[in-house]
Amino acid sequence: MASNVAGGGMEVIKRDKLFRGSCTALIATAMTFAVLGSIMTPLKEQFLLTNEQAGFIGGAALWGFPLSILIFGPLCSVLGMRFLLRLACVFFVGGVLLMVLAKDFWMLFFGALTIAFANGLVEGACNPLVATLFPDRKVEKLNGFHVWFPGGIVIGGLVCFFMDTNGVTHFAGLASWQLKLCMILLPVLAYAAIMLRETFPVTERAQSGVSFSGMFKETLFRPLFLLLFLCMMLTASVELGPNRWIPSVLDAGGVSGMLVLVWTSVLMAIMRQSAGKVVARLAPTGILLGSAILSGLGLLWLSYAQGGVMIFVADTVFAVGICYFWPTMLGVAAERVPKGGELALALLGAAGNIAVGLVTIPMMGTVADYYGHEKFAVNETRAVIQQVADQLPGLKANAKDAELRTAIDETVSLANGVLAKAQSGALPCKDTANVLRGAIKCVPDSAIGKLAKATLDPAELFGGRTSFRWVSALAVLLVIVFGALYLSDVATGGYKAQKIV
Repeated sequence: MASNVAGGGMEVIKRDKLFRGSCTALIATAMTFAVLGSIMTPLKEQFLLTNEQAGFIGGAALWGFPLSILIFGPLCSVLGMRFLLRLACVFFVGGVLLMVLAKDFWMLFFGALTIAFANGLVEGACNPLVATLFPDRKVEKLNGFHVWFPGGIVIGGLVCFFMDTNGVTHFAGLASWQLKLCMILLPVLAYAAIMLRETFPVTERAQSGVSFSGMFKETLFRPLFLLLFLCMMLTASVELGPNRWIPSVLDAGGVSGMLVLVWTSVLMAIMRQSAGKVVARLAPTGILLGSAILSGLGLLWLSYAQGGVMIFVADTVFAVGICYFWPTMLGVAAERVPKGGELALALLGAAGNIAVGLVTIPMMGTVADYYGHEKFAVNETRAVIQQVADQLPGLKANAKDAELRTAIDETVSLANGVLAKAQSGALPCKDTANVLRGAIKCVPDSAIGKLAKATLDPAELFGGRTSFRWVSALAVLLVIVFGALYLSDVATGGYKAQKIV
């Protein structure tokens, strides 16, 4: 097929260039996932955040997506896909600046939320764009487009890993976590240069004469779409929830969580690149069934695996399981509910991110806090916290700046509060871990800082792994639903894509 096609006004649509620009925009979106995963631990230490607060920051970076996609996605034909992608540029820059200049939890939270708005605009514009550019190859090309989600995570993850392993702590007055956030802006500028002056098509739904109201009717009153909507919440939770926590959880176990995340992303990119061959051999509903089985088994295995080799093997099964979930769900909706157009695709993206951002990621943080606390031996942990309260004031004089002195005062105050509450024999759940995080932040290379880390890491690892097991149970529901859809397709002669008539 020709790479350039004529638009409604005889202007030339540079299909391949628009596809490349879309992929570059998705790299920017994906890098936010890698960067936020990498900086979660430094944010917890610098701002003394609980796992729950960190979960809300990570979650905001997702649930802002459905807000923007629900607002702008259905208006894709009215406002134009190019306008949405230009607006995304503004939100990317604004969100990064908010987080880089953050002074407290709320600035971090709203910065992550603004970045999420940018991510939603990219997804809201590019999914219908790809479906419109390639109407006869939707599942294949949506998988090809979404190659660059794990691809962007690989790029972002390698940048973060390089900075961490080479001891890049500050540059040009910025801390390493701030530098990592600024790296997101590189692909943003690149996609702006590639595509934002080009001519964009109108959506396939608009080209076919399906009215705006008809799009809503077709989407909201089709039982199949409503089922896909619910399933998207579960598939996104299985895929994105654990990936947001993998770096910080596995780091606590002595294995580089960022390398595991990069490995996951490399496998996902390779698998999605071969989506055309997979679709030709196995129906999309069959792909979803296989994905549900492998993702559940892989995540459960990852929650128990010991040692680097077994962790990477378990993660390989998990990665192969989740790699086709998101784009294949979009492709099935585009092919089986084609009159739903951009609204159907927007609602699926919103469903996945609402579930993950507002429920799954914060829930995993809450589970990690609760079960991780069980790993603290009361007497031994109380003794460590007593040492923190006794020794940190003496180290305050050597603090390099006022910010660090303030952090020491806050940690000592929190430690004394924990000791007062522990007189009854029980350690308060969230404050106990935060005292240890504070000691690690304030004096990481001192004896008490190392002791605090040795006390905290087993709890972080156990709590995080327990949260993986909770999420793996969702795969059982997906196996039942996708199994029924696949068997239904087999009974009626196989999977069939529908055309707009």
